[in-house]
Formats: sequence, C-alpha cells, structure tokens
Amino acid sequence: MIAKKQKNNPLLEIIFNVGLPSLILMKFSSSEYLGVLAGLVIALAFPVGYAVYDYLQTKQMNLISVFGFLSVLLTGGIALFELNVTWLAIKEASIPALIAIFVLCSGLFGKPLIAKILLNDSLFKVELIYEKLHASKNTDLFKAKIVFANKLLALTFIFSAVMNYALARWIVKSPAGTVSFNEELGRMTLLSYPIIAIPSMIMLFGLMFYLSKVINKLTGYKLTELLVQA
Repeated sequence: MIAKKQKNNPLLEIIFNVGLPSLILMKFSSSEYLGVLAGLVIALAFPVGYAVYDYLQTKQMNLISVFGFLSVLLTGGIALFELNVTWLAIKEASIPALIAIFVLCSGLFGKPLIAKILLNDSLFKVELIYEKLHASKNTDLFKAKIVFANKLLALTFIFSAVMNYALARWIVKSPAGTVSFNEELGRMTLLSYPIIAIPSMIMLFGLMFYLSKVINKLTGYKLTELLVQA
C-alpha cells in the first residue's frame, strides 16, 4: 500500500509566511519589545522554519520553495547590512522575474514547465491523452497550445515581479535597520497577499481552466475523467 503524500495546509502557509511575520514586524520590533534586530530575525524565522517543516512533511523540494527561502535570506541581508531600500524593491521583483525567465526558457528548450505540471503520470492518465490526440491527429496542435499556456504562466510571474517592485517602492521608504523599516516591511508583507498573491492565484486557476477546455476540445475527455484514481 502506497502512503499518501502530505498536502500543504493553506491556513498554516498564510499564518507562518504572512500573518506572524507581519505582526512581529509591525507591533513587536520596537525597543519596548523585541528590538529592531531581534524582531526582524524572529519574523523572518517563521517563513524559513515553515519551509523546513514543509520539506520534512512532504519530502519534496520545489523551485518555488527554493526561491522563497532565498528571498527571505536576501531580505534579512538587506536589513542587517542596512542597504538602500531600493535594493529591497529590486529583490522583491527579482525572484518572480527569475522564475518567469526559467518558465520561458523551459518552453524554448522544448520542455514547457506547464507540461511538467499538467502532464504528470501521478495526476493524469497521460497515455490516454496522447493516444486520443494521435488518433485525432491533434498532437501538434496540442503542443502549440501547451507552448502558449507556458507563456501565459510566465506572464503571471511577470505580473508578480512588477507588482512586488511597485509595492515595495510605495510602502518601504525608511532606512534599513530602523523600527520604521521593520513596520513598513511588515505592512508590505501583509498587503502582498491580497494585492499580489490572490490575483496571481486567480490567473493560475484561469490558466488551468483554459487547459482543461483545450484537452476537452481536442480529446473529448473532461479533466476529471483523466485523473488517476487513488
């Protein structure tokens, strides 16, 4: 009997990656409580700690987790070395921008990332999809649709990069290493969820809906019919 993989808990992700760090930075990093440095270190420890916990639970390390871990370390470095806040905006934009470049390059080399996500033997009956596509002579058309969908996936990360940069420039204006900087960093983290994360998730759901329609049109199968049974 194959053991089921642990699934991510969205509520825990929000609490440890957004809620607790924002609360500590905005309310407990002043000299009366933890102080600037301790407040920053403890706040950043929550997303790092959760990333380690998630890896131990799922036994998987994905590219997004790696970039997220690097993002936290860079934020800490900018604050600890008291660099110009412009570097924070650049850092916020660079992570999703690098992912967008990776996604685009995967398409250029004939291995679109979206195909790896969608055409996964552990999730869908891939052989059944290609058998139907081959029989109806729609294989080339399907591959073209996948390439187009991969470009749309890259666009979601480009959107995230632009919005991250704009949000950081708009909110974080105080010098690094100050209480105000920590408070603004916490506010930026808190606002990034409704302003960036949720719209990005809606785009991804729209992309999945588009792909399900493509598969249905070219194969006649609904996405639910192609799911691998547990």
